[in-house]
Amino acid sequence: MAQGICDGDSWGLCMSGVSSLRAHSPATGSGRWHSLADHLRGTAVLARRFAAPFGGGEVAYWLGALHDVGKASCAWQDKLAVVGSTGEAVGIDHKSLGTRVAQERGLGPFAGAIFGHHGGLVDTPGLPQALRKRLADGSGDVASAERELPVLLPDLPQELGSLVPADWRGDLLVGEMALRLCYSALVDADSLDTSAHFQGLAGPRVSADADFSHLYQRFEGRRRAEIAGRGGSPIAALREQIYADCLAAAEREPGVFRLGAPTGAGKTLASGAFALRHAEKHGLRRVIVAVPFLTITEQNAAVYRRLLDEEGGEPVVLEHHSQADFDDPDAGRWARLAAENWDAPFVVTTFVRLFESLYARKPSAMRRVHRLANSVIVLDEVQALPHAMLVPILDGLRLLVRHFGATVLLSSATQPSFWALEEFKDVPCTDLIHDTPRLVSELRRVRYEWQLDPQPTLADIADQAAAERSALVVVNTTADAKAVFERWNDAAQEGTVWHLSTRMCPDHRRRVLNEVRARLDEHERVLLVATQLIEAGVDVSFPVVFRAMAPADSLLQAAGRANREGRMAGGGRVVVFAPQDGGQPPSYKTLVGCTGRQFGPDKADPDDVAALGRYYRNVYDMLNLADGQHVGKRIQCARQRWEFETVADGPMDASTGRRDRKLAFRMIDDDAINVVTPQGAETPELRLELEEAIVDLRHAPVPDLAKLRRLQAYTTNLHPSALRQPGVMALLRPILGTEVRRGALVEWIGEYDPATGINLDPNMEQFVF
Repeated sequence: MAQGICDGDSWGLCMSGVSSLRAHSPATGSGRWHSLADHLRGTAVLARRFAAPFGGGEVAYWLGALHDVGKASCAWQDKLAVVGSTGEAVGIDHKSLGTRVAQERGLGPFAGAIFGHHGGLVDTPGLPQALRKRLADGSGDVASAERELPVLLPDLPQELGSLVPADWRGDLLVGEMALRLCYSALVDADSLDTSAHFQGLAGPRVSADADFSHLYQRFEGRRRAEIAGRGGSPIAALREQIYADCLAAAEREPGVFRLGAPTGAGKTLASGAFALRHAEKHGLRRVIVAVPFLTITEQNAAVYRRLLDEEGGEPVVLEHHSQADFDDPDAGRWARLAAENWDAPFVVTTFVRLFESLYARKPSAMRRVHRLANSVIVLDEVQALPHAMLVPILDGLRLLVRHFGATVLLSSATQPSFWALEEFKDVPCTDLIHDTPRLVSELRRVRYEWQLDPQPTLADIADQAAAERSALVVVNTTADAKAVFERWNDAAQEGTVWHLSTRMCPDHRRRVLNEVRARLDEHERVLLVATQLIEAGVDVSFPVVFRAMAPADSLLQAAGRANREGRMAGGGRVVVFAPQDGGQPPSYKTLVGCTGRQFGPDKADPDDVAALGRYYRNVYDMLNLADGQHVGKRIQCARQRWEFETVADGPMDASTGRRDRKLAFRMIDDDAINVVTPQGAETPELRLELEEAIVDLRHAPVPDLAKLRRLQAYTTNLHPSALRQPGVMALLRPILGTEVRRGALVEWIGEYDPATGINLDPNMEQFVF
C-alpha cells in the first residue's frame, strides 16, 4: 500500500481504501461513481485557478481540498451506497470535519466557506457554536472520516494561516469581501466538478482566458464599418471625440473612472471600447456591464453581440438576468448546478443580479462573484442605483478596486454625487470627459415646458400627445401606462399606438421597440406610452416627450428620448406634467420633493450640472444615508462583523424569532414573482417550443441551463400585490419548485394581451420594476 509522491495538483493516490471512497452516485445511465479523491483534487485545483488572480489561490485550494473530506466517514459511504440509485440526498453531515481542520490549521473564519458550501455562509460569530454542535452530534462519523485524512490529503500542511494575505487580516471589510470571493471560487469549482461527473464529461467545462487584443480589434473594426455606412448628424463629431477620449483614458492604471456625457452621446459604444481596451492593456479577465433595467440589458447585449460575436463561433457576450432562485430547496436537489457563473469574456447583466450576488450568501447566487475580481465593471446609467443601498454598494466597489484588481466605470448622463458620501470620499477618480458643462451645452437638443399647476389629468395628456404627429408619454406606473394606451386605442388609427411596460415580456418589448424605431425612421406616426423602462439608454427619438413628474434624473433621462440626433431646427420639446390622477411608487415622494426644490418654472432645467449636484446632495441628506440607523449603515456594521446571514436575510427579530428582511441587502424593495409568458412569443411555433422547454425543466433532475437562458426573453415580474387578487394564484404554475413565491420561477397560464401583456386589473400592479 505505497503512497505516490504528491504535489499540489496530483496526489498520486494508490491506497485501495481511498480509491473506493466515493463523492457522488453515478450519472443517469452510467455505472461510474465519482471518486472522492478525484472530486477533492478537481475542486481544489479549479478553486485555486479562480482565486489566484486576487491573491487567494492557496487559500481557495485548501478550502476545496477539505470541503468534502467528511464524506470519507463509514456512515456517509454506506448511506451513499443505499441511496445512490435513487437520487436521494445522503443526509449525513460531511462539512464539519473540513471546517474544523481548516479552522484549527490557521484559516480561522475562512473555514466558514466549507461550513456553508451547500447551505450558505452563516454569521461568523455563531459559527463556533454551530460547528461544535455538528461535531458533537456526529462525533463517530467525524472520527471515522478523520482516520482517512492523512491518506486523502497526504500533503496537507500543519499550518495554513500564512497563506492568508496580510491585508485580508488587517481590515475587517477587506477580509469579509475576500471570504465572499473565496467562497465563490469554492462553490463554483465544486459545482463545475460535480456537474462534469453527472454529465459524463472528462473534466469541468471552463472557458479559456479571453484574447482581449483580438476582441478589441474586432469591436473597433466593426464599429468603424457601421459608422461609415451611416449618414452624418450634428452630434456625430462630438460622439467621436467622446469615443477617442475614452480610448485614451483606457491606458490609465486600473481604478475608478467616470463617464458623464449627456444622453445620445454614444456612451454604450464608448464605454464598451474603454472596457475592452483597458482589459487588453492591463491583462484583466473579463468585462461585466451592468444596467438597471431589462430593456437596456436586451438592447446593449444586442449591440455588443453584433460587434463581438462570430457567427458559428463560441459566443463572446453572455446576457444574464434570470431571477430564479436555484438555492431554494424546493427547486430540486441539483438545481444549483444550473446557476449561471458568468464564464464568458463579456457579460451583460442587471444591477439586481450583480449586487444581490455580491451580497448574497447562498451558493448558486455567489458562484459568479469571483469573476468580479480583476475585471472591468461598467455600471451604465449609474444614477439608477437604489439610494437605500448606496453605502454597501459603494464600499463594495471601493474594495474590489483597491484590493481585488477591478476597474469600475460609472457611466451616466446624470452623474450622482457619490463622493459626498463617506464610503467614496477618498476614492480617486478619473473623469473621461473633462468639461462636462461645455459638452452638455453643445449637445443640448431640447427645451423644457412645465404643466404643474394646474395639474392635468392623464386623459388631458393623452389628448395633447395625440394632437402631435408623434409623441412619447412616460408615466410612473403600469396602471397609468395602460390608462393612456386605452384612451388612445379607442380613437387612434390602428397600428399607430404602442405600449411598453413590465407587464410585457422582454421579447415582446423588443419587438415593439423595433417597430417603433422603424416607423420613426420612416417618419410615420407613432404614439408610445411607457413606464420608466424606456428612459435609461433606450435608443428612440421623438419630436416631443411628455414626462410625468419624477425624480430629476428620470426627467433628464426621458428628455434623452427627444430629438436624439439633434436634427430638429428648433429642438425637441419635453413637457413635464404632474397628473392629478396619476400614481407613483412610494419611494418617489422624497425624491420628487427634492426635484421641486431645484427644477421647474423659473428654476433650473434638469440638464443643469450644478443643480443636479445640489439635488443629489439634498437627496442623500433627506434620506439620512449617513445616519448610523439607516439600513445601509446597518448592513455595513453587519459586514464588519462578518454576519453574512444578517446582510443577506436581515437581522434576527427577537420578538418574532425571524429575520427582518426589510433590513437586508435588497436592490428592489418588493419581492417580485418571476413569471414566464410563452404567450408573448411571436409565432405559435415558438410558443409551442417554449411550452415544451417549460415541461422539460419541470421534470429534469438537473435544470438545463440552455433552456433556462431560452426562457429569459419571455420572463417578466409580477408585483406581490397581484397575488392577493382572487383567481390570480390559479393562473401561476411553478416551473422550478412547487410553490408560487419569491425566488420561484413560474408560468403564467392566464390571458396575455398582444398590446399590453399580462392582463391584470390595473389596480393590482401599481409599481414599476
